[in-house]
Amino acid sequence: MSWSGPFLFTLLASFLLSAGQGCGAVRLPRFVGDSMVLQRDAPIRLWGWADKGEKVTVRFLNQSASTKAGPDGKWRLTLAPVAAGGPYPLEIKGKNTIVLNDVLVGDVWLCGGQSNMGWQLAWSVDNHLAEIAAAQYPAIRLFKVKETLSYQPLDDIRTEKGWQPCTPQTVGSFSAVAYFFGRELYRKYGVPVGLISSNWGGTPAEAWTSAATLKTLPDYRAEALALEKTTPAQLQARFTARLREWETKNTENDAGFRQPAWYRPEFVPEGWKTLSLPGMWENSVLPDYDGVLWLRKEVDLPAAAAGQDLTLRLGRPDDLDSTWFNGVKVGGLDNGPAREYRVPGNLVKAGRNVITVRLVDYGGDGGIGGKPEEMQLRHAGATVPLAGAWAYQSGDGGKYTAGWPPQPPEENAGELSVLFNAMINPLIPLSMKGVIWYQGEANVRRAPAYHPLFSALIRDWRGRRGDDFPFLFVQLANFLPPAARPGESQWAELREAQRLTLALPRTAMAVTIDIGNARDVHPRNKQDVGKRLALAARGVAYGEDVVYSGPQYGSMRVEGNKVRLSFSHVGGGLVAKDKYGYLRGFAVAGADRKFVWARATIEGDAVVVYSDEVPRPVAVRYGWADNPDDVNLYNAAGLPASPFRTDQ
Repeated sequence: MSWSGPFLFTLLASFLLSAGQGCGAVRLPRFVGDSMVLQRDAPIRLWGWADKGEKVTVRFLNQSASTKAGPDGKWRLTLAPVAAGGPYPLEIKGKNTIVLNDVLVGDVWLCGGQSNMGWQLAWSVDNHLAEIAAAQYPAIRLFKVKETLSYQPLDDIRTEKGWQPCTPQTVGSFSAVAYFFGRELYRKYGVPVGLISSNWGGTPAEAWTSAATLKTLPDYRAEALALEKTTPAQLQARFTARLREWETKNTENDAGFRQPAWYRPEFVPEGWKTLSLPGMWENSVLPDYDGVLWLRKEVDLPAAAAGQDLTLRLGRPDDLDSTWFNGVKVGGLDNGPAREYRVPGNLVKAGRNVITVRLVDYGGDGGIGGKPEEMQLRHAGATVPLAGAWAYQSGDGGKYTAGWPPQPPEENAGELSVLFNAMINPLIPLSMKGVIWYQGEANVRRAPAYHPLFSALIRDWRGRRGDDFPFLFVQLANFLPPAARPGESQWAELREAQRLTLALPRTAMAVTIDIGNARDVHPRNKQDVGKRLALAARGVAYGEDVVYSGPQYGSMRVEGNKVRLSFSHVGGGLVAKDKYGYLRGFAVAGADRKFVWARATIEGDAVVVYSDEVPRPVAVRYGWADNPDDVNLYNAAGLPASPFRTDQ
């Protein structure tokens, strides 16, 4: 087996982050550092590396404990629980001495998932400027795990900044959901809060689950066993084959690649219309358009710019861009950060120059986000603004079928277990209060498999730690265009899978079916998400007698031509959040399984559902759609009911 190419990354990462730690001096994992938070009222677990057999002593407050590094250079010890407080120093001594300063004792929460958990406060979250300015909470500590993947379990994580006190200068680049959650808890209990953000956008739950657990699940067993036996060369060959297939599908139905290709400077864009950038076309000229759109702009450059390298800044294209300058491709990224490409000087001419962008929108909003100043050409100290009018034309009529491009092995964060190995496994020994989790969008296409997978993930993490720590998660928000008639929905199936996971002890779910965005999978209202998760924590993790969940479907009883539904978590009573008091979002069906919209009324702690079109009802559904934008069943505490179905 030849470990080279992309797999050299995994090999080097494993070396640098694990066995290579003990080099004649005591060393700590990157999580353990200045300004950290230790979990209160729980055993304090510390670990690290040293020389084989080296004695390591830890002193904290009035405690001292010693151990010796094992044959592999690893050491681990445990201190007795400590009440909330600080700041304190913490000393670790072997052949060398490490003193950590500003250590707090409070509640530590691991904040995991995909992009909605990773969505930073500064990224146009509602009222974000004021929120950032007011974020002066030095007893809330922020720790961001760097996006890392590995095909083998690692012993340490990667991070760029370590622990940081929460201030207006640090909070903007941190998870908005995690911050609002932590802020609620700090305001309520007044004890330090440590937030560990470990997430990666667009990633499925199977990437966050150990290989050992995946091999126990029927939907993933064969895939996990096959990956275990696959050599690096075979994985690289598989990627190459998938990339060729994707490249064919990506271009075969696109008129822009027919001759003369639309990216050629000699092409004349007759009949093209214009739109203003930056901006989202679905908010302006092309509502509900998902697919390929070509964008062109001509710029005049002075003679002094000819032959000089340029910097092309393109804002934040959504989702996949391919960018040409005078007919030569200079860049392309998939839904990444603000684009900045180098244009070689040999492409740059005095006078007319043509910039062409092929933009693929997979769903939701499409266009180029960001600020006008993020769209520009720079040369020799001069700047040419690119914001404003661009010519546009559809390449495929909104019928894009190629999907997401495959990722090379060293970048494939969707591969089985690679994020568990790199971003969760190193944190397993950590004493913590619990986990908050916002993920599921990437599993929508395999929604029926999500319930056993997600349940197994929770049991896996808990089993490795040996305790049933609270696991609080966010149910997916409403997204995509609303449905005119009742029907099937993969998004609804995924939400059901999440709801069924509540069968596990010490779990809770924050329902967000009322705060989504039809055109954006990243709703900007992260404040309510954090508040609802904090309510769940108060009930499940802190044992308060508080209403922390919206109504949850319990059972049904057919009464003639009506169905009576019972609920748990009624929280003082059921409420129709509507100025007329009507319930909406319910559908009913008979034995023919043809669902129709139904009337629904609240009777005490029950909802009665019926329709004149269904004289003998057998099943009811509520909010069963990608975007059930009219659902309005709440409890008196103001928390929305979870979508559900009574049929299977």
